[in-house]
Amino acid sequence: MEFSLSELSNVLGDIKNLSVGKRDLFYFKNISIDSRTLLKNDLFIAIKGKNFDGHSFLPDVLDKGVKSVVIKKGMQSLLPSNFPYWVVNDTLEAFQKLALLKRKKLNIPVVAITGSVGKTTTKEMIGGVLNKLGRIKLSHANFNNEIGVGLTILATDIEDKALVLEMGMRGLGQIENLSRYSEPDIAVITNIGTAHIGLLGSKKNITYAKCEISKFLNPEGVVIIPANDLFLEKTLKEFWKGRVIKVKLLNIENQNESFKKDDNLRGFYNPSNKTILIEENIFEISLEGFHNASNFLFAYAVAKEIGIDFASFNKFDFAILGGRNKILKSVKTTIYDESYNASPESVKACIKNLIEKPRNKFFIFGSMQELGEESEKYHKEIFNLINNSDIEKCLFICDKKNERIYTKYLKDKKKFIVLNNIKDVPKEINKSTKEGDSILIKGSRCWQLEKIIELIN
Repeated sequence: MEFSLSELSNVLGDIKNLSVGKRDLFYFKNISIDSRTLLKNDLFIAIKGKNFDGHSFLPDVLDKGVKSVVIKKGMQSLLPSNFPYWVVNDTLEAFQKLALLKRKKLNIPVVAITGSVGKTTTKEMIGGVLNKLGRIKLSHANFNNEIGVGLTILATDIEDKALVLEMGMRGLGQIENLSRYSEPDIAVITNIGTAHIGLLGSKKNITYAKCEISKFLNPEGVVIIPANDLFLEKTLKEFWKGRVIKVKLLNIENQNESFKKDDNLRGFYNPSNKTILIEENIFEISLEGFHNASNFLFAYAVAKEIGIDFASFNKFDFAILGGRNKILKSVKTTIYDESYNASPESVKACIKNLIEKPRNKFFIFGSMQELGEESEKYHKEIFNLINNSDIEKCLFICDKKNERIYTKYLKDKKKFIVLNNIKDVPKEINKSTKEGDSILIKGSRCWQLEKIIELIN
């Protein structure tokens, strides 16, 4: 998909140093911010990030024979005097505007996903279900910020049948910005939890931040949200006047709810065989747990909206991402690797899944971050849940500053061991477990708990 000079100039302004005779031959195959993978017919944008400045790589870029670049005002001296270029006040903003230009050239559905937990898994599920259409472009790994979302849009090919974008945030206004430069057709808010409450201060602010996803949604589009979150529904109305689909997952025993007449899309989960009944369709998914079945319900709602026809039975084997939904066999135990990250809601969901397992259960729990003043409260809620369950032992890892606080709180609770170094975990867990036991591993990203997995017997 080519970008013409006129298209680019409409976004970036007039190009400098380009003679009239060459304007008809000026076009670009792709937009790039990486000098390492840059090709001759790409347009390079010099973005300044936290750890790099694209302007530093301009000599490498010029050596590759590119026709033009986009630079920040004041950096003109880095270019040859007769070299064609665009100059802008903010190269990141220019990059995002060009991502929007590419998005407008794509004649495919664009799905945007946000939420406190489950958005990456939901993204993968949506991609797996939409595969019925053909090739689907998904946000790679956690490309969910102002650069990652733009790169995903720009990497979308003419052969792709749909684009699925994950949108993360670390403050108010960030998801609105991602929505502005992607103009989704379908928006999914998986849930409103307490992740980032230390940054945003309250669930109210988190709700407002997540609802920003609808600010630049296609007016004919739809927002898909969980049912029974009244504050989310109320807040969303301040942002979005269009259609809303509410989804609700129930246990199979509550199947009589299917006869209720309202605007909820219901699913009924049978944990014994990991099947979900939705409308007239039965689905078997490869991922365990009620929370994953809930994520699948969003995927179904998106697929139905796009027009996918389901047979009476569908089986889906979803890709497993590192540190999420991964089941591993060690020498003597089964390890449930959920080590990628943790919030109060996701930890509770994984504990619920763990206690349904046979034999003895163990939990390696890295402390949750970004909870601010609420951190102690949320950790104690988790401790009480563990203490009232049949989990045999919990190895809790926290920093030295909090070790004294939590050791004091847990001193009468025999199933807890408090540590401040993950290097001490394998020895402790290996001497406690026996053949056939189950171990859940979950914690915030800072702990990098995946490093201890190969040391567990």
